[in-house]
Amino acid sequence: MNKPSPALWTLIAMQALSMCAPPMVILIGGLIGTQLAPNPQLATLPLSILVITTAFSTFPTAMIMQHLGRKKGFLIGNLVSLASCGIAIVAIYAQSFVLLLVATGGLGFNMAFVNQFRFAAMERVAPEHQGQAVSWLLLGGIFAALVGPELGALGESLLGVPYAGAFLLLAGVLLGVTVLVVFAYRDLPYQAPVKQSVGRPWGSLLQQPVLWLALLAGAISYSVMTLVMTAAPLSMHDMDQHSLQATKTAIQAHILAMFLPSLATSWLIRRFGPERLLILGLSIYALMIIAGLSGHGVSHYTISLILLGVGWNFLFVSGTTLLPRAYQDSERFRVQAVNEFLVFGAQALATLGAGWLLFRFSWETLLYATAPALVVLSVTLLWHKLSLKTAQDSARADSV
Repeated sequence: MNKPSPALWTLIAMQALSMCAPPMVILIGGLIGTQLAPNPQLATLPLSILVITTAFSTFPTAMIMQHLGRKKGFLIGNLVSLASCGIAIVAIYAQSFVLLLVATGGLGFNMAFVNQFRFAAMERVAPEHQGQAVSWLLLGGIFAALVGPELGALGESLLGVPYAGAFLLLAGVLLGVTVLVVFAYRDLPYQAPVKQSVGRPWGSLLQQPVLWLALLAGAISYSVMTLVMTAAPLSMHDMDQHSLQATKTAIQAHILAMFLPSLATSWLIRRFGPERLLILGLSIYALMIIAGLSGHGVSHYTISLILLGVGWNFLFVSGTTLLPRAYQDSERFRVQAVNEFLVFGAQALATLGAGWLLFRFSWETLLYATAPALVVLSVTLLWHKLSLKTAQDSARADSV
């Protein structure tokens, strides 16, 4: 696959537009929360609610699409996000913190559907091109990384009440997703509601090292990235007194580093395979820890955050590419739902724990705390490689 098909281009466009919501909430959620929250310590709760709702919506999302198809599922999620933008505007005018949390929760519900875009993309290509399809899809994140924060900035005074206009602009962007889902996206024939076997029991599924490797690659890539990314602005600006401009630039470099490698990830997957790309991602995460421990200057933070973004890309794409090796078609919604729950459940815990680790201990302690997860993933990779070697040796012996 040298370039995306029209169907994949549709998914890339849907991804780019839908993903504008999280960066916008990251930028202005805390600012609005400071104005509306009964306690300043709850100011970042809108972002936490978005992430937590995403995690707990993974199973309902998978079941909705299993029974209604991906097209109807994507449309349901998108309509909820549009309604959430309206609720957010009402919350800001009414000065209601509870309504704001409802609104970001609705955006989080839609993100559970958006996170299924990559599986929809993988289903449209041959197995050997699935990693490439995921890489192409992640390129939509570059658009979102640049446009999402701009929506927050442009909408600051658009409606006369601080930041209400940002959600109006976001609604306009999400309306574009509605148009794409209704007029451009088509379900694959086998995704129509059919009665099918539930597949193997979980006991059999969990005996596969490749399943554990895929699940842990996704969960660990996201939890480590979220933990360090969430704490970095606080450590840089509040604790080390670096300028807000320098902090913003470091975060922007990080977000771009998350998605720009997708230009090369597809080639790397084809050339070396997901296992070797996973090893590379682990190595880059290790370098990220070293860079972060080397000092508290702007360059130390920026280099560490760039490495964090690149490492996340390699690990996340590797895990997503490996996941289909662990399930049959009748099992895909179940396994994908568990994968999404683990990934975004881990992200939610990281979001909630980042501030505690940083302020209770230190930036260095937070970085050290990521190391055990990398060790666990490394051991799981070794287990997977040994199981493959055992299977190959057994096949040779049977052929003799």
